[in-house]
Amino acid sequence: MRMHCLPAHRRPLPRPSRRPDPRHLLLLLLLFSATSLGLLAYYVSRSSRRVSLSSASTPNRETQTTHVPFRPLQSCSESLVKGIKHRRSTENLAPSQMKPNISGSLFAKHSWLGTHRNVPVVLLFLETHYSSLGQEIIALLEGARFGYQLEVAAAGFKGDLPSLRAPDGQARFAAVVFENVLRYVRLDGHKKKLLEKYCSQFGMGIIGFLQINEHGSPGPELPGLGLHVQTFSELKHATINPSATALRLTRPGNTFSGLLPGREWSAFHWNASTFQPLLLAYPIACQPSQGQAETVVVYDRGLQDGVQRVIFGNGLFFWLQRLLFVDILAAVSGGRLSLKLDRYLLVDIDDIFVGKDGTRMRPSDVEALLTAQNHLRDLVPNFTFNLGFSGKFYHTGSALENAGDDLLLAYRHHFWWFPHMWNHMQPHLFPNETFLAEQMRLNKQFAIDHGIPTDTGYAVSPHHSGTYPVHPPLYQAWRRVWDIRVTSTEEYPHLRPARHRRGFIHKGIMVLPRQTCGLFTHTIFYRQYPGGPEELDRSIQGGELFFTLLFNPVSIFMTHLSNYGNDRLGLYTFEGLLKFVRCWTRLRVQTLPPLAVAEKYFQLFPSERKPLWQNPCDDKRHWEIWSKENSCDRLPQLIIIGPQKTGTTALHAFLSLHPALTPSLPSESSFEEVQFFNGNNYYKGINWYMDFFPISSNTSSKLRFEKTANYFEAEAAPERAAALLPRGRLIAVITSPTDRAYSWYQHQRAHGDSTALNHTFLEVVSAGPEGSPALQALQHRCLNPGLFSTHVQRWLQYYPATQLLLLDGQQLRSKPATLLDSVQRFLNISPYFNYTQALTYEAHKGFWCIKVKEGKPRCLGKGKGRKYPDMEAQARVALLEYYHTHNLALVKMLNRLGLPLPLWLREELFTSQPR
Repeated sequence: MRMHCLPAHRRPLPRPSRRPDPRHLLLLLLLFSATSLGLLAYYVSRSSRRVSLSSASTPNRETQTTHVPFRPLQSCSESLVKGIKHRRSTENLAPSQMKPNISGSLFAKHSWLGTHRNVPVVLLFLETHYSSLGQEIIALLEGARFGYQLEVAAAGFKGDLPSLRAPDGQARFAAVVFENVLRYVRLDGHKKKLLEKYCSQFGMGIIGFLQINEHGSPGPELPGLGLHVQTFSELKHATINPSATALRLTRPGNTFSGLLPGREWSAFHWNASTFQPLLLAYPIACQPSQGQAETVVVYDRGLQDGVQRVIFGNGLFFWLQRLLFVDILAAVSGGRLSLKLDRYLLVDIDDIFVGKDGTRMRPSDVEALLTAQNHLRDLVPNFTFNLGFSGKFYHTGSALENAGDDLLLAYRHHFWWFPHMWNHMQPHLFPNETFLAEQMRLNKQFAIDHGIPTDTGYAVSPHHSGTYPVHPPLYQAWRRVWDIRVTSTEEYPHLRPARHRRGFIHKGIMVLPRQTCGLFTHTIFYRQYPGGPEELDRSIQGGELFFTLLFNPVSIFMTHLSNYGNDRLGLYTFEGLLKFVRCWTRLRVQTLPPLAVAEKYFQLFPSERKPLWQNPCDDKRHWEIWSKENSCDRLPQLIIIGPQKTGTTALHAFLSLHPALTPSLPSESSFEEVQFFNGNNYYKGINWYMDFFPISSNTSSKLRFEKTANYFEAEAAPERAAALLPRGRLIAVITSPTDRAYSWYQHQRAHGDSTALNHTFLEVVSAGPEGSPALQALQHRCLNPGLFSTHVQRWLQYYPATQLLLLDGQQLRSKPATLLDSVQRFLNISPYFNYTQALTYEAHKGFWCIKVKEGKPRCLGKGKGRKYPDMEAQARVALLEYYHTHNLALVKMLNRLGLPLPLWLREELFTSQPR
């Protein structure tokens, strides 16, 4: 055994070194040279058989085979584990690590698991917002779709904790993660006890990272944890403990051979039975048969104090640590932060019959494709390649490639098929639905003529054009010609980062997120892979491609025809990926047809059925594939968001007078209101919305705006508006919520609301739980908009306060010109418009109207200024009590924003009495 593999107290003192014999050195040098030449010759000859040795120029594929040959399915150990073989016993573990498993199944430990799945949020303490480890943790959480609350625990961190419990006493967090475990170890005693009591009570745990190179040496022990620390500059041969109880996704028992990335590793030793090794590795100079493994990820099962803890002896440089991190989140959260084991995989091969002469598939490639599909079914039940075709390019290659086209058609019933466009064009360039439909019919006729089965209900648009941002003629033509019900795109909501891609449904077509696997039309030779072939292998074996499959229950991968000719990298990639997944995980991968996989996706993620439209002008890629008929000048920069019965109609009319402002066109059903962000009109798409904003020669110098009073209280409106108009300005009008509610009630009566006609205002205000459903609904619609602070806070979650202007509704009625001057300043528009000269007060109407050069002033509709009977005193008292707490919250919010309190707010708080 090598001396440095022994524990420190058993190592003998070093002996004086002897001077080596020069003759011995010469013999060793000659032997080394001969061995190196032999190995070099072997690997060169072997490589020439595996991959193309061509230069950047395309080789003559008519006479030369240039591909990575498809290899028969191998066992996990043969294909991936080279060098040492892990023994499934614990004979190589340290004595302190050879403890019996007495905790049983971790997921059976907490019986309340199923009832607390409504809090899958991680409390995350980072050193800074920009630390590399912190960003890696966030990427993993977002990839797994886990929520998190970020707290910065910098050098001056004193242990301040956010509120750990919700108002109802339930847990707010399912796990706690410290980027630097020393922040947890050195917490103030009281707060540390508080955190650990919380974790023990709710059955959750703490994860921490010990990074010596960034945070300095912690010393030989982690205080309070019972762990001793030893530092190693390098480690190798990582092994997952086969007896670990914290594993669910990860398949234990295998060994990663080679050096582990990263330096300054911490290893842990202990004497308590509560600890269990998760990841072990060997010092650089030791072999498994010569020394004992060091624990670099340790799991405290909480047998002593009920608190589970997992400590990583480095960051997340190593892919196996990242896999374990995801598994450990499930363990320490009692399963609430866990991923399902089922995965649904669909591999698209785009551009069938399309491709440059010399890069397409030949008969031997087609045979290899079918052979590979049959082999892959041993790994993935029902695995079937999904082929997308453009018929115009059939038989446009060389003689051998044309023969490959014919063989694909001969084997057509062995694959699934889906249509591209006939000539592979980008649909967003053609605004005419009739033209798009005609192109689709040509492709459909080609499929009929050649017996291609096209009944999957799936299609993909070339270059993702028209799918998102949505091009309405494409969707309409798809339904008309092909009865398409499923498509996929990389673009929603954005191309990058890929972990944020989501699905949505539009015009009855389910749009699924599509993923890349590192293969594109130009990546066709192994040795010419960007960054070197090692980059592709890293992606497959624990890199981006591996984690894409790990994190996404449904993965549709984009590949191309050329990836299956040439070096056949498509076959190489997916065979390698699926073997690697089987070797290191317990994932159950299967393939479903497109329609079935879409239905599965929206069963898993029903909240994604509704789209969230982004602004195409804010994304270069979206701008490139957006219809040229559209323009960024057809979106508003200002929205009057309401609420109802506060004077928003008057404000809209007055702002329309300004020469620098252009209002939206009127709607046939909702008059001056667009009603886009708050209801079903939203699903008609942004083209429908933009039609309300006219294009004029000087439109760029004008600020476009719209008004919809219902936006104010609509829960979905702030997020939708911010997604499409992130830099938009907002104006809300707030007035006495008591008077507003009464005005709204009378408005409903005047418009024939049957429930309002059948009940007095007092009955509406005072309706208790025993009231009819119709009366309860009327009460909610009447009173809810007056909860001003609640609704404004929701808007401020998506917009900065600098983009929101709150106007006093009483001042709008009494001094509109003064108020409109503040609006001009808020919008920073010119020229200055003198509203004093433009408005006149009409006593018989009771409000201000617009002056007209000749004739009577132009007032609002005849319904405006209607006289109502006085509100019942009892109803006013009830409303003042109801709004008292909400008005107090409004005061706090206005003070925080640095805004003055309206006079009506002071009066209502003075008059009202809290219950």
